[in-house]
Amino acid sequence: MNSIVSIITPSFNSVNYICHTIESILNQSYKNWELIIIDDCSTDDSCTVIQKYVDQDSRIKLIKLEENSGAAIARNIGIKHASGRFIAFLDSDDRWHPEKLQKQVSFMLDHDYALTYTQYHQVNEHGELIGHLYFPDKTNYHSLLKTCIIGCLTAMYDTQKLGKVYFPLIRKRQDFALWLKILQIVPYAYCLEEDLASYTVRSDSISSNKFNAAQHTWNLYRNVENLALLPATYYFLHYAIRGVCRKYFKSISNKLKI
Repeated sequence: MNSIVSIITPSFNSVNYICHTIESILNQSYKNWELIIIDDCSTDDSCTVIQKYVDQDSRIKLIKLEENSGAAIARNIGIKHASGRFIAFLDSDDRWHPEKLQKQVSFMLDHDYALTYTQYHQVNEHGELIGHLYFPDKTNYHSLLKTCIIGCLTAMYDTQKLGKVYFPLIRKRQDFALWLKILQIVPYAYCLEEDLASYTVRSDSISSNKFNAAQHTWNLYRNVENLALLPATYYFLHYAIRGVCRKYFKSISNKLKI
């Protein structure tokens, strides 16, 4: 297992989180990686913090964008500069468990998989556990349309099988769109059924606004995947019902803890 993993991390005003993210990569048992951080015109001191790591470890690279461009463009620039066989993604406020890369690379090589993902858990801005997320052992294009079960912080794809696949240039839900794009090339994405990552739920995050997320999911169905009205409605209903059910069961779970 000597293949390089290129880790793509977009960053915008991440000074309160980026150290934890980078440290979780430095602590990986798998050492053959490069970290490409793309700063999207931050106005805080995050670039100063990142530069200190760049100066200490040649595997870490910082690219500064000249204008704020959004996560899709930032990640695509990272992919363009990537030299690794495998491409993985980790946002600037999330973390990996130390064995994440080693286990996932082995999983992909052992089974000859092109796209994989893992289980993960959610924490709040204070690092307190919110909940665990568990997903089926594989998914295909039509199953994924019903709900995006692939967490961007856990996804990894093999450029030897797929080439470099880039994010569609939409402001939101671009990770969902990328997995769908790949699943039109290969039949399945496969899950390594272990919790290997920590996703930070922030009150100011794009994904925290559920109505806004729903609007962009509909846009993805109609204008990116170009689904006709009837199938788009079918998949959107699955997406909406799952979201309502998840909120209901989370509420019940919280009440049982009291």
